[in-house]
Amino acid sequence: MKSTLRISLKSGERIFINGAVLRVDRKVAIEFLNDVTFLLENHVLQPEAANTPLKQLYFIVQMMLINPEGAEQSLIMFRKSILMLLNCFHNESVLAELKRIDAIVNSGRPFDALKAIRALYPTEEKILSAQEITPAVREQIRREIAPWQ
Repeated sequence: MKSTLRISLKSGERIFINGAVLRVDRKVAIEFLNDVTFLLENHVLQPEAANTPLKQLYFIVQMMLINPEGAEQSLIMFRKSILMLLNCFHNESVLAELKRIDAIVNSGRPFDALKAIRALYPTEEKILSAQEITPAVREQIRREIAPWQ
């Protein structure tokens, strides 16, 4: 039998489990006895915060977890986005990691992909501050993969 996973939540915290949103009214510990897909509230990126190419990619992958009914549509958007990002970034380590993230998502592990995308944020910040991606390219990416903004 697999080991269990125990998560503690504070009063008022939310957790996204298999597409459902739960809010607890008091401090509570939840023990998952089987495999479950979940996101803690502090890992959920709001649409207005998806203001860089990798944060936009994170938002798309996050939607696969939060909205399982729309996962196929999010996967289509992810594939379009990952191709665009592979054409826009020039940093070899970012390109290698984007290819790995693509494989992770395609193997049905979006939660692991979210962790990998978050790990790229510091590198992305350095690239954007150094203007390796021009503002015009950044705007093109935003229009293509983040129509909600």
